[in-house]
Amino acid sequence: MKASIAREQPAAGGKNLKAQLRASLLSARTNAANSVNDAALAKRIRALLDERKPQCVGFYWPMAGEFDARGLLTQWLTESVERTAALPIVTSLAKALSFCRWMPEMTMTKGRFQIPIPADAVEVKPDLLLIPCVGFDQARYRLGYGGGFYDRTLAKATSPLLAVGIAYECGRVDTLPRESHDLPLDLVISEAARYE
Repeated sequence: MKASIAREQPAAGGKNLKAQLRASLLSARTNAANSVNDAALAKRIRALLDERKPQCVGFYWPMAGEFDARGLLTQWLTESVERTAALPIVTSLAKALSFCRWMPEMTMTKGRFQIPIPADAVEVKPDLLLIPCVGFDQARYRLGYGGGFYDRTLAKATSPLLAVGIAYECGRVDTLPRESHDLPLDLVISEAARYE
């Protein structure tokens, strides 16, 4: 299935349709990851951080063609000692994510799924989350990798949390297939636009 065809899929459907769409959009994302698109994405994310002024930004270790926010957040952290960045840690396949403080100079170790996490894990509570998207739709629903970690995290948030999807424009579809546990994001940022 090509991404252009995927844009026409109805909202109804389940895991099989999501899996087909995910494969198509992952392929498109690989082609979209380049220095021009990344610079545009970084500029839009930085504008959001300047506007919303979070104290702790949760983000993700980049993989499989995802936008790499580490350089942007390294610069953001140097501008105030009161700022904190955090990476997610999977403590259980059935639970919400935990977030541990991250600094650029930290020693990293391999966590679940071989994704790097801080070796010295100090738990923190982000007030803004940058969430990687394989795809997203007009209503700001997100297509991820299918583990449900971010949905559980957002559903169990006990303090105000701004959920920001990070995607390339090639991942935008009209409507994603949805399941009962899927939650919309507060906004999505691509290299081309900000969707609220």
